[in-house]
Amino acid sequence: MVLRLKEKEQGRRTAVIHELQQLYPAAESELNFANEFELVVSVVLSAQCTDKKVNEVTPELFSRYPNFESLAKAHVATIEKIIRPVNYYRTKAKHLVALGKLVVANFNGFLPQTIEELVTLPGVGRKTASVVVSELGSGHALAVDTHVFRVSQRLGLAAGKDVRKIEESLKAAFPAELWRTLHHSLILHGRRQCKARNPLCESCTLAPLCPSASRLGRKHSKRP
Repeated sequence: MVLRLKEKEQGRRTAVIHELQQLYPAAESELNFANEFELVVSVVLSAQCTDKKVNEVTPELFSRYPNFESLAKAHVATIEKIIRPVNYYRTKAKHLVALGKLVVANFNGFLPQTIEELVTLPGVGRKTASVVVSELGSGHALAVDTHVFRVSQRLGLAAGKDVRKIEESLKAAFPAELWRTLHHSLILHGRRQCKARNPLCESCTLAPLCPSASRLGRKHSKRP
């Protein structure tokens, strides 16, 4: 009986992944970047901020500071003016200049390629490091942001009370070659369908496979 239940649950998870791939066949980052420098800077800026807003400020930022060497020499106040529309711009400006200096000093101007090294950089936590590693293809990683955290639990793909537990749960449930696609498709589904406050369960094609759909659908259908 236990084995059958496990097989049934695994079958449901496989179906969820298949449907996500159908919904988002070209799931990619919505940040605009052309190289590893632009990638890490964009991801640092995206913390608690929309990708759209980040994409609005990075063209000028990258035009004036195209690499780690130039960023290391920048004045924090100048960076602040450029990225002012971004949340926590003062803190992020300090982090970016310090990040540039550290990459130049400790890594000869080249972005490190492992999570362990990346998290030594200012403004780079495990989530940011995981995104960078995954996008660069230097290793398999699965970054858990607020969308991944919320949607994976609603869909019954993972369980846990904190980000690290969700990351471990997802990694245990799915092969490494799926982690990057899963990360991006869960983010897109969270932005477009499975929203935090008003999930669109009634129009969601994943509803028949989602253990939370009926509860969330009833909850939000009662709102005036």
